[in-house]
Amino acid sequence: MEDSNRRKFIGTAAGVAAFTIVPRHVLGGPNSVPPSDKITLACVGTGTQALRELPTLLGAPEIQIVSVCDPNKNPTGYGDWNKSGLLDSLKRAVGKTGWSPVPDGVIPGGRDVGKAVVDAYYANQRAADNYHGVSAYADFRELLEKEKDLDAVKIMTPDHLHGVISMAAMRRKKHVIMHKPIANRLKEAQAVIETARKTGVATHFMPWDSNGNMEPVMAWIKDGAIGTLREVHNWTNRPVWPQYPTLPTDTPPVPEGFDWDLWLGPEAQRPYHPTYTHMVFRGWYDFGGGSMADMGHYALWTVFNALELSGPTSVEPMLSHHCILRDSVAATVRNDFSFPEAGVVRFKYPAKGSRPDVDLIWYEGGIKPATPEELGDADLPIEGMMFTGDKGKILAGFRVEQPKLIAGGKITPSSAPERPRRAQSEQPQLSPGLKQWVECCKGGKQSPGAFIGAGPLSEAVNLYAVALRTGKKVVWDAAAGKITNNAAANQYLARQYRKGWELETV
Repeated sequence: MEDSNRRKFIGTAAGVAAFTIVPRHVLGGPNSVPPSDKITLACVGTGTQALRELPTLLGAPEIQIVSVCDPNKNPTGYGDWNKSGLLDSLKRAVGKTGWSPVPDGVIPGGRDVGKAVVDAYYANQRAADNYHGVSAYADFRELLEKEKDLDAVKIMTPDHLHGVISMAAMRRKKHVIMHKPIANRLKEAQAVIETARKTGVATHFMPWDSNGNMEPVMAWIKDGAIGTLREVHNWTNRPVWPQYPTLPTDTPPVPEGFDWDLWLGPEAQRPYHPTYTHMVFRGWYDFGGGSMADMGHYALWTVFNALELSGPTSVEPMLSHHCILRDSVAATVRNDFSFPEAGVVRFKYPAKGSRPDVDLIWYEGGIKPATPEELGDADLPIEGMMFTGDKGKILAGFRVEQPKLIAGGKITPSSAPERPRRAQSEQPQLSPGLKQWVECCKGGKQSPGAFIGAGPLSEAVNLYAVALRTGKKVVWDAAAGKITNNAAANQYLARQYRKGWELETV
């Protein structure tokens, strides 16, 4: 009998997490990976982005999704980048004629839809196995308590929930995959990374998979092709979602099936409003991380590693503002609750080793650096990267792709081959980073995208938010972990947790 062939303790590199046998009716199938070798995974968060990434996990023979979790039950109020793209992709993934988790014209989202997609996919692919379906929960704490045979969780929720969920999972010896950011408060991000280090569970921070190759850029820099490196510029057209310059004053009813208290989690109680939730959470300091947290992780992690950037001495913001007429008098709206529509943030990093001090400048909302004269009448792309030295520049795509040397009046493309892109196929494939995470779950080494390598970038994106929120230059003492020129700004480094939601108790 299969139950007699219990999986031996495998654990992580630190030997802390064990697998369990899952019954054949849940995991079997012709030519499938043996049940004892599968990672049982719970998907925490079933919004649009989580559903978009679901087919890749469903098609992975090494992974079995056994549970879904979201405080929202129904597909109500979701937004997306187009009306039908997500629904069409889910229909194709399931491959069952006439099947749909929602009526046409409705953007999918919510735990009922998440469960429906998983159940339909596995039932269609494993009809002979008497597949019984996944469990579904509103509260991740209940999931972690009841799903005793769970190996791992994937966290794809609004940013303010990343820290509490990941720490709760890791303390229970569950492996973790998570989307950006690590947390939207610096102290919380540091606690998450330290928990990953102490527990030794397998972790993977998903933006690593989208980072580019810094090798051609570093070769030019080390050869002195641009002289001494002085600045790194990275710009994006984000935000491409609404930013709200004022707090909502109306109080619409909470949608049926939406547990607002669970969605708030550790954040302070306030009336429900749809402008806080789903895809627009990104624009609020309490719930999101802004454009740099949303996109900077995809571009800058490899840059931080290559240049060994950590511990900026200062972070200086320049940001847009919102004006109104109040009693026929122009007035600026005081805003410390939502990110600006556009801004520039300059980080100053001290010299390290042979690298001199360097500035990192982040641009958002369509703002770009000055166009190099060598480009003539051409415009910079809407997103990009540029390394500026005292003798030249290196211009590249947003993720450092296709770098070009601009020096001596010439533009020279890199001759180094681009890293091969993953082959396109009908069934999405696990990224190399996720494959290594799978191996780490089975006792191998951590992936290069493990949480423990994300500290310097997490520091930057959270200090970016503090600088924008205060609207003033932040002088940062990295060793002491505090802002030295504005004592009041230190409050934004940590979260004020609601009772019962403290990191050490969840």
